[in-house]
Amino acid sequence: MKPRNTFIMVLVTAPDLPTARKLARGALAARLIACANLVPRLESHYWWEGKITAGREVLLLMKTTAARRAALEKWIVARHPYDTPEVVALPIAHGHRRYLDWVRDAVQ
Repeated sequence: MKPRNTFIMVLVTAPDLPTARKLARGALAARLIACANLVPRLESHYWWEGKITAGREVLLLMKTTAARRAALEKWIVARHPYDTPEVVALPIAHGHRRYLDWVRDAVQ
C-alpha cells in the first residue's frame, strides 16, 4: 500500500455525456488520469447567481496521483464549458496495491 494521499479521486461534473466523454478522453490522452468513470443522469441541486437551481449532469470520477492534481485541475478549467467547474479532489485512503500501482504507472 502506498502512503496516504499519494492517490486521489477527482470529481468533476459536466453538462452532458458528450462533454464528459471529451473531458475523460482528453485527460487520459494527456496522461493526467489513469481512468475516469462516467455516471450519467445525475441530478444536481445548487446555489447559482443568488437562487437555487437544479439540472441534469454527468459525474466524472477521475483517478490519479496527488502529484498530477494541479495539472489536471488547470487542464479541466481551461477546457470545461462551465464558468466555475466542479473540481474536487478526495484522498484515496486505501486501495488494492496492484490497482494503485497501475494508476501511478498510467499517469507518469
